Formats: sequence, structure tokens, C-alpha cells
Amino acid sequence: MTLKKQQIDWDSLGFEALPTRSMWKGECSTGEEWIDGNLVPYGEVNLSPAACVLNYGQGVFEGMKAYHTAKDRIVMFRPDKNSARMQKSTQRICIPMMNDEYFMKAVLSTVKDNIDYIPPYGKGTMYVRPISFGISKAISVQPASKYLFIVFTSPVGSYFKGDAKVLHLFLSDEFHRAAPKGIGNAKAIGNYSASLFPGMQAKSNGYNDMIYVHAKNEQIIEEMGAANLFVVSDGELLTPKLGGSILDGVTRDSVITIAKEILNLKVKETDIEIERLLKAEEVFCCGTAVEVTCVGKISTKDKEYIIGNGDYGPKTLSIKKHLIQIQKEEIDDPFGWIHPI
Repeated sequence: MTLKKQQIDWDSLGFEALPTRSMWKGECSTGEEWIDGNLVPYGEVNLSPAACVLNYGQGVFEGMKAYHTAKDRIVMFRPDKNSARMQKSTQRICIPMMNDEYFMKAVLSTVKDNIDYIPPYGKGTMYVRPISFGISKAISVQPASKYLFIVFTSPVGSYFKGDAKVLHLFLSDEFHRAAPKGIGNAKAIGNYSASLFPGMQAKSNGYNDMIYVHAKNEQIIEEMGAANLFVVSDGELLTPKLGGSILDGVTRDSVITIAKEILNLKVKETDIEIERLLKAEEVFCCGTAVEVTCVGKISTKDKEYIIGNGDYGPKTLSIKKHLIQIQKEEIDDPFGWIHPI
């Protein structure tokens, strides 16, 4: 398959939203089903200043990727998981749920129509952003009566500036990302605004991002602003357990599966104390945007800790290698995760 590509400097891609040809746009009202929608030229969206999403943050989104693989195919990675999570998130935020068929039609139609914006094999990926939010006017606090669903895409490179291979994170109990029994386990737009200020502070002080602790028990860790965390301790692979304030990441689930089924590692979803984190043999974060990225240093307000040898450990490296090779079809997919376009 020979795909004509856009004239883009693929080697200089960052992680910004670049305009593409088209986007999916659909509308739905309360009590109705998502059936309306079609591709429109990529562009601005007109909203009332009283729109519910602007005043009360009623919106959810997903993060997905399309890949040009070693087999010269365009594929997506586990889109069914994103569809299922979108349904849970919309239910939690009082947005009409869309079925898998509608979600997949919107996503695949958008990717296909912008296929020439997908970077060549080895040069990056296409980020796919489905987002749904309340657009009807609201002065009182209440769910919207009308909703918009958009899917847009952008070619992207590395998430971390400077193509950071090893991260230096800041651990603090000064800020919390989400509260127990809140909406931390939904991919709601408001969750991410809570991490903007502490994330900006961390980056201005030379760190790549923040590690957040549990809002109720500040002796255990949760996740980063936009990524799940994993710790290798005493030969075991640990990750904070899901409990209502941590996002059920698609990459997180994939890492657990690879670790168990391919690498035969012992995996525990459990509470991880700060002390155990700082003494870990390896630490890494994962997500659709960050993929699998090593954490080499963690700083607190009192001290800087080097994790392991300060670089990729063997377990992190092996997990990263297997995940990326499956996504790029460099090895066989034993789990049925790859969805050809």
C-alpha cells in the first residue's frame, strides 16, 4: 500500500494540535440517541457564552492513536476500550451515552478522511480526540439539554518536550488531582484543569511533571496529571489500584496484560506508599500520549531520589518494547488489540 502523505516535516513533530482536513460533528438532545453526525471541514465551533460546558465543565473526552505500521497498514490500538470508557464517562457526567457502533463510525470515518496526515512508519502517530460536551445555555447548575460530539485528529511526535527519554518528577502533597468518590475515574475535562497549575509550577522548576498523592491518605501515591504510574519493587510490578479517583487507562491495562501474559511478571494493583516508591528499582508512567516512559528521578521538597540507575531498567524496557512492537505490528498481536483501518 502506497499512501500519499501531506508535506509535513515529520521529524520535527511535537505534541500540538495541527489542523487536518476534516472532523466528525454530531449532535444529540437529552432523551435521544446518537444517530446524527457527519464529517465537516476542520474548524472552529460556535458556542454560546452560556453553554453548559463553558460554565459548568460538562464534558468528557478520549485519547486514541492511529499508526502507520511495519506491515504498511494503518491501524488503531484497542478502540473498543476507548468506546467503553467513553460510555462510562458520559454516564457519570450526565451526557447521553453513545453505542459502540456510533462511536466507532465517527472515529474510523475521521481517521480515514485524514489518513494522509498520519506520519510515516517510525516518524510519529496520529492522535485522535473524541470529545462530547453540553452546548445548550445554562445559568443554573444543571445538565445541558443538547450535546455536541466531535472527533478531530492531529499528527504528533513525543509528548514530553525535548523528546525526554527519562523523566524527573516532583512529588508533593500540596495539590490533589482528584478526590475519592469524585470524578477522577471518568475522563472528564474538569479533572485536567486541576493539574494545570501544579504541573506548570513543576515544569517551571525544571521537572517534567507532578506525582499526585491520594487526597484522603497522603502517604500513598495515585498518578500523574495525564498518566498512570507503575513501580518495580522487590521484583514485582505494582500500580495504584483503581478506587474511584484513578483513571482506568487503556495503556495501563495493556501494560498489566503484557507483564502477566508475555513477561510472566507478578503484578499487583495495590496501595503504594511514598517510601516504597522512592526506594523502587524502577518507576515508569504510561498512557496513550506518553506511551511507556521511564522515571529516572523523583524529587520532594527536601531531597532528590535517583530511581534504580537513573535510566530504563530491564522490566520497563521490556514492557515498553513489547507494547510499541505490538502497536506498530513489528511482532504478532496475541491479544487481538490491533484494529486495521
